[in-house]
Amino acid sequence: MQVGTPLEQPRSVRRARKRLFVGLISIACFVICVLLGLLWLVPYVGLDNIHPAAKWVFGALVLGLVGLVCVAYWGLFLNIVTKKPLLGARRFRGLTIKLFLPLMVLLGRAFGIPKEHIMLSFISVNNDMVLAEAGRYAPGDILLLMPHCLQNSKCDRRLTYDINNCVRCGKCPLAGLLELHDKYGVNLAIATGGTIARRIVVQLRPRLIIAVACYRDLSSGIQDTYPLPVYGVLNERPHGPCLDTTVSLPTVEKMLDRFIDPTKAKDGRTVSTGQAAQA
Repeated sequence: MQVGTPLEQPRSVRRARKRLFVGLISIACFVICVLLGLLWLVPYVGLDNIHPAAKWVFGALVLGLVGLVCVAYWGLFLNIVTKKPLLGARRFRGLTIKLFLPLMVLLGRAFGIPKEHIMLSFISVNNDMVLAEAGRYAPGDILLLMPHCLQNSKCDRRLTYDINNCVRCGKCPLAGLLELHDKYGVNLAIATGGTIARRIVVQLRPRLIIAVACYRDLSSGIQDTYPLPVYGVLNERPHGPCLDTTVSLPTVEKMLDRFIDPTKAKDGRTVSTGQAAQA
């Protein structure tokens, strides 16, 4: 199944994904508030035996938690709608990743919504929040993190160990990505899995990641690297998952133009899984 990148998909598709996200997160917020309310109602009678004011103190605490959830929800909602940086934007993104997303997956399962739709919706909203939150960085502070499935399956070059082994024949997107690295000076790495990807991130310590992967790997990667901002670009899979995938190079370059500080020197470098492991 071929999946286009968020910037290439029709605007109606992107809007539909955001509506799904907002709808599920609204229900999740309502469920949390109801559960917090029940925490007060269930022991309401029993608390009188402790102290006459105990139920009211406990109720005030619950009400305060409900208020915090509502503030978080509306802050996130406004962030999504306005696409502008708001006070506490990083915290809103953190709440989305750590609290609301797991609840949304459970709600989606209850309502029969495929997990893929929820993950795609999450990636789309995450990208909007990263665009609103992130500034501009030196090229050396930006990491282009690529999946190994971008390499042509018939290629005998060992690129996952050293990407510089690429002869740039043009049969896969890696040649174009290396050209973007040469042009902008950003860091470029290929990861064979989540463990290697985390190792590369720890080694380079970038301030922003532009990651290319399928929706599953992007979703888990965004969660694993928080609070580090990750802009996700969905790969295209004309031959199915994990085989000769490709990516829209204009989309990647557009994001580089968005995030790179033009006044900074081009000081990036290519790394590979083998080099990261030896560092």
